[in-house]
Amino acid sequence: MNIYLTGDTHGRFERIACFCKDNGTGPDDLLIILGDAGINYYGGHRDKKLKQYIASMPITLLCIHGNHERRPTAGLGYERAQRFGGEVMVQPEFPNQLFALDGEVYELDGQSCIAIGGAYSIDKEYRLMRGGGWWPDEQPSAAIKRKVESVLSSRGWQADIVLSHTTPLSLEPREAFLPFIDQRTVDTSTEEWLDSIERRLDYKRWYAGHFHTVKETGKLRLMYQDYAKLGE
Repeated sequence: MNIYLTGDTHGRFERIACFCKDNGTGPDDLLIILGDAGINYYGGHRDKKLKQYIASMPITLLCIHGNHERRPTAGLGYERAQRFGGEVMVQPEFPNQLFALDGEVYELDGQSCIAIGGAYSIDKEYRLMRGGGWWPDEQPSAAIKRKVESVLSSRGWQADIVLSHTTPLSLEPREAFLPFIDQRTVDTSTEEWLDSIERRLDYKRWYAGHFHTVKETGKLRLMYQDYAKLGE
C-alpha cells in the first residue's frame, strides 16, 4: 500500500483522477486529503454525484475535516468503522471514501498519525450571503480538544505524524494571507490551541492544508495541489 498526501480539493477531483492515472494507483493505495475535500458540502444530489465519481477511482481516500464541509454524521448516512487501528466514518455505498475522526490515531506504514481537523472560515459571511454552506462546528469543540489532549497524554505526548487542516499559530504562512482580510477579525483559537499541542508534542512530521500554499517550515509541510508520500 502506498500512502500519499495532498491539500484541499474543494470538491474538484479531476486532478486526483489524473494523479491516479499517472501513478498507477490501486484500491489499496491511500490518499490523505488534509481537509476541505468538499465531498459533503451541498448535502444532496450534487454531493452524491461527486461521491459516485470518486467511487470509480482506483484509490482510497482518508479525509481530514476542514472548514468548507459538513462533518460526516449518522444523519448523512455515515457509520463508524475500524480502519488502520482507529475509528473512521464511512458510508457503506462509498467504501473508498473514509473520514478521519479528530483525536483518532491511525497506524499507517508503521507510523502513528493523529488527526486534528477544523479551522475558522474567513469567508463565512460571503458564503452565507450567497446562499452557500457554513457550519458552526467547523472548528474543534471543547470536547474534541479534550479528546485530543487525553489521547496524546496517554501516549506520553508522542506521535510520529500530525495530520491537520490548519497549522499552529506560530507556523502560519503569513505571506499567504489574503490582503483584503482584516486579520484582527479572524478567530485564531484553533491555531492557538494547536500551538500549545506543538510545543508539548514529540513528533517527526506535521502535514496541513487550508492556506492554499506550499511551504516547508521545519517539521511542518503545508500542502495545496502538490503531493507527497507519507513520512518523506
